[in-house]
Amino acid sequence: MSSSGPARRARWRLRLHQIIFEADTPGGKVFDVVLLLTIVISLIAVMLESVEAIDRRYHSTLRSLDLVITALFTVEYVLRLICVVRPLRYATSFFGVVDLLAILPGYASLFFAGTQSLLVIRGLRLLRVFRVFKLSHYLGEARVLVTALRASKNKITVFLASVVIVTVNMGALMYLIEGDEAGFTSIPRGVYWAVVTMTTVGYGDIAPQSPLGQAISAVLMVSGYGIIAVPTGIVTVELANARQAITTRVCQDCAQEGHDSDATYCKFCGAKL
Repeated sequence: MSSSGPARRARWRLRLHQIIFEADTPGGKVFDVVLLLTIVISLIAVMLESVEAIDRRYHSTLRSLDLVITALFTVEYVLRLICVVRPLRYATSFFGVVDLLAILPGYASLFFAGTQSLLVIRGLRLLRVFRVFKLSHYLGEARVLVTALRASKNKITVFLASVVIVTVNMGALMYLIEGDEAGFTSIPRGVYWAVVTMTTVGYGDIAPQSPLGQAISAVLMVSGYGIIAVPTGIVTVELANARQAITTRVCQDCAQEGHDSDATYCKFCGAKL
C-alpha cells in the first residue's frame, strides 16, 4: 500500500511526459497542434500590436490576449519540468531555453513598456511543427543536416578563415590603390568593399575608379562565384553519409529527441526509452 502512491505518481508523470513530449501518440499530437496554434495566435497578436492604428483601437484586447497566452505557456513550462527526470537538464537544453524565453518578455512587459515585442521569439517554438506533421521524415532529414554540418565544421572554418584573409588583403590593397578620392577612406572601408564585392552583392556605394582597381575588382567578383560554391560542395559531400530512421521519442531522463527507430536506450545519456 505504501508503494502505491509513488507508483501512481510515476505513472502520472509518464503519462504527462507522453502527452507533452511524445508527438507519436494521439494525445501528444493533439497537444502539439494546440500548442502550435496558440503560438501562431500569439505571434499575430504581437505583430498587430506593433501597428499603431490597430493597437490604438484594440490595445486592451491584445494585451489581455498576450497575458493569457503567457500564463498558459508558464503552466506548460512548469509541467514540462515536472514530468522529466532531470528538470535542470531540460531547462538548459535548446527547447528548454526557448520555452523560458517565450514567457519572460510577457512578464517583463508588465514593468517595461515595449518589451512585449520580444515575444516574437515564440516563433522559435514553431520548430516543433516538424515533430507533428510526418515526424520521422522531417526529424530524420534534420538529423542528417545537423550531422553534415558538424562533420563539415573544420573544413568550413578553414574556408572562412581563408576568405577573411583574402578580404583583408584585398581591402588594404584597394585602400592603397584608390585612396580617399574613390571612397576608400580607410582599410576597414576597403575590407567592407571587398566583402560586398566577393559576395557578389554589389551595393555600388563605393567603387574603384582607376583601371588597376577596376581590374582587381573584376577578378574578385569572378572569384566570388567560385567561393560561394565551396561550402555548398563541402556540406553536400557530408550529406551523402548518414541516413537513419529517426523517431520523435523524447528521453524522459535527458529530454533529448531524435533516437533511431530501433533504439531501446537513449543515445545521449543511456537511459531506457
